[in-house]
Amino acid sequence: MLPYISEFLGTMILILLGDGVVANVTLEKSGMKGAGPIQICFAWGLAVMVPAFIFGAASGASFNPALTIALAIDGSFEWALVPGYIIAQFAGAFVGAVLVYILFKDQFDATKDKDAKRGVFCTSPAVPNIGRNILSEAIGAFVLVFAIKGIANVPELAGGFDKFLVFGIIVSIGMSLGGLTGYAINPARDIGPRLAHAILPIKDKGSSNWGYAVVPLIGPIIGAIAAVLLFSAIPW
Repeated sequence: MLPYISEFLGTMILILLGDGVVANVTLEKSGMKGAGPIQICFAWGLAVMVPAFIFGAASGASFNPALTIALAIDGSFEWALVPGYIIAQFAGAFVGAVLVYILFKDQFDATKDKDAKRGVFCTSPAVPNIGRNILSEAIGAFVLVFAIKGIANVPELAGGFDKFLVFGIIVSIGMSLGGLTGYAINPARDIGPRLAHAILPIKDKGSSNWGYAVVPLIGPIIGAIAAVLLFSAIPW
């Protein structure tokens, strides 16, 4: 039971901090309004790192269905745990997004831009093109998972330093590719908060854009699987 609880709480914290920085930077009447994408990229990296330090020993700190599935495919993770992990990840992401709404309700009420409100919760493309958007998400997830596998290939790393390196990986992907699709690179990170956006009584919230949800759902899974298959094929 502990691994499932850890994945739930870890993903909840990830979204609380990650969606929280977007709200902090984009919503009206926020004290950090206009801080910009650099703060968002760094904060998302930290949002992954913090729960990874807390729950890494308990669950492996996946917090990402694409990573969970990919590790099961390459034999690094038990298939029997996959359904419970994925449920916990999506549930944690949903609850984290609800907490962001509760905390920033006054700022949501003061913001008229419907896209900005939705953008707190989930991703959207700078230029809508489903095929290229899926490719962008797949490549971002490929880099994430391939790099994570690479870190595990360096056993002499000091304890815990691998979690700090994951922070660097997330920031690097965001700064280099984030402007294309918002770099979900994690189906739970997008779909859980998107569902919260659809359900919550957000003032003048507009559409949740479910037509785009296929991109952050399947793109990261494709990229993550490709990463572990290539990594396994290399004669290290």
